[in-house]
Amino acid sequence: MKKLLISCIILLTIIPEARAQDDGAAVAVVGGLLAIGAGIAAVEAMKEQAELTATQWVLGNHPEMTSFSLKTLDFDGKKLKDMSNVSVITYKIQEFTPADKPELDGKKQVLFMFTSRGWINEYGIDFSKVRWHLIDGEEWMNMMISYTVVASGESNLSEVRETLEEGKIVNRGVKVNSKMAIPFYKLNGDMYVVTDYSDFMKLLYNERSLGLFIKETGDLVQIGRGNIIEIHEFFYGEG
Repeated sequence: MKKLLISCIILLTIIPEARAQDDGAAVAVVGGLLAIGAGIAAVEAMKEQAELTATQWVLGNHPEMTSFSLKTLDFDGKKLKDMSNVSVITYKIQEFTPADKPELDGKKQVLFMFTSRGWINEYGIDFSKVRWHLIDGEEWMNMMISYTVVASGESNLSEVRETLEEGKIVNRGVKVNSKMAIPFYKLNGDMYVVTDYSDFMKLLYNERSLGLFIKETGDLVQIGRGNIIEIHEFFYGEG
């Protein structure tokens, strides 16, 4: 909503000058800024609805979690039309001990909200077309080991784990101390390498993203490299 407020301030600032120059131009400016403000408000409202629904899912399915922070990674800087094409929304969750000005110092988890075609309509989010999947740091590590193996051909699982624990996933592989420890294959954009990870999903590698094939729905979703890096940093790079 902060962005919407800024847009309104800009609107109020420039309308008088625009009217002095040309009434038609003023109308166009007002209409354009109102459209921008409406778009920002719509995305912000959708973000709040998605975070509220994710919180409700956690409360309904994990009653043992009694104090936690939940934040989505995916709405910042997005336009409404961009969100209609999103196939996975990712939430960072961390527990904490209740206190005045508490610190986030508890267990970390990531919640994936997988979406199917038509999940956004004129009424907002259709949560009947949503699947949830909650993982902790160990499960993320197992996923990244499988992903790294399929992306690089490296077969020593213990070395892959050690490298991932010490290093950082980047666009071209896994780096440790700024040196490329495990380089990933260079593939064309329409090439994929697949591994059958679990009963829930298959993992796919190409140069642009981590692909997750959700077996229940038959949907192929993609997690961009930026989100992979941020999730890994959340589990293994933050204090």
